[in-house]
Amino acid sequence: MEKAERLTGTPDYAVLPGRILDKTLAGRGLQKAEFAERCGHSAKMISEIIAGKAPIMPETALEFERVLGMPASYWLTLESLYRLRLAEQRDRQRLSDQRDWAKRFPIAAMVRLGWIDKPSDRVDEVAKLLAFFGVASVEAWQAMTASAAEQIAYRRSPSFQSAPESVSAWLRRGEMVAGARPCGPFDEAGFRRVLKSVRELTREAPEVFQPSLIERCACVGVAVVFTPELPKTCLSGATRWLSKDKALIQLSLRHKTDDHLWFTFFHEAGHVLLHPKKLILEEKLKKGEAPTPESAQREREANVFAATTLIPRSAWMAFTAAGDFSAPRIRAFAKEHSLSPGIIVGQLQHDSHLSYATTLNSLKTTFRWPAESAVSHPSV
Repeated sequence: MEKAERLTGTPDYAVLPGRILDKTLAGRGLQKAEFAERCGHSAKMISEIIAGKAPIMPETALEFERVLGMPASYWLTLESLYRLRLAEQRDRQRLSDQRDWAKRFPIAAMVRLGWIDKPSDRVDEVAKLLAFFGVASVEAWQAMTASAAEQIAYRRSPSFQSAPESVSAWLRRGEMVAGARPCGPFDEAGFRRVLKSVRELTREAPEVFQPSLIERCACVGVAVVFTPELPKTCLSGATRWLSKDKALIQLSLRHKTDDHLWFTFFHEAGHVLLHPKKLILEEKLKKGEAPTPESAQREREANVFAATTLIPRSAWMAFTAAGDFSAPRIRAFAKEHSLSPGIIVGQLQHDSHLSYATTLNSLKTTFRWPAESAVSHPSV
């Protein structure tokens, strides 16, 4: 092979391989018919390769190498890049047809939270969403969400104002975080012990309780993930099993107060321990809309579990029977049971002993995600 004809590299762009072949033949003064004869093929086949109607196969590339002295890998790389570019063009058109699907997702919020990179255009929105969900097509996403929906249909109301796209994105983020978090195998007895021990964390600041809660639960096979709420999710929490040995409790901090956060956690823990290994979403139904009897029963069971795990029933009955719901008494009772005073206020409101507009709400701790503001703590 002459020095002038040596290949110094392969192009990093896609071109029609036949165009390179045509120019190579012209530069060497080779007619297509003669080249075809040297390769042992018909002139028609060479013309089809030049026109892009026929691909360069590995066997053909080896023949080109012998006749032209240009590596077979060069021709195969050209062919591969060209076919890839054609596939990308077809794929981009398919993605373009799905732009309306992407519009239903809270893209801006997902970018702000760092869940996806900012899309360059509408088509890129579709591509980035598919990559986020780990699926190749919108059809695959629909099949995946339909499978999950079958497990949660009994929890949903036809007129409930949540967006399935937002819910699916929120759930997916939880799965991604939990999937990357090492956990021991699920240990039911161990998890029950952990639940008793973490009650004391309710009096701590987030920078203390959050890592401790995550670590303790991970040791017994439960991944606890705090995921900021997306617009139109309307979720406080969700529980599901990622495998037979790993459960996920996902919390949104929707109401931003300690009583809601901790009750939701213990409520979800109740689902882990009491109910089948299937997805359960904690959704707020519109006023006047009742869940199915089965769902309502599971919710009652989880609520009772949360309430009695936080505060022993006998102690709660004695406290409420006394009728002293002053701030000093609430603080004292909370301290006796290693709980945040806000949790006591929340339970009193839930049981109709206090108004939701009470000034005792000042005993609650208000949380904010870092992007919103610093965490605020009331004086205790």
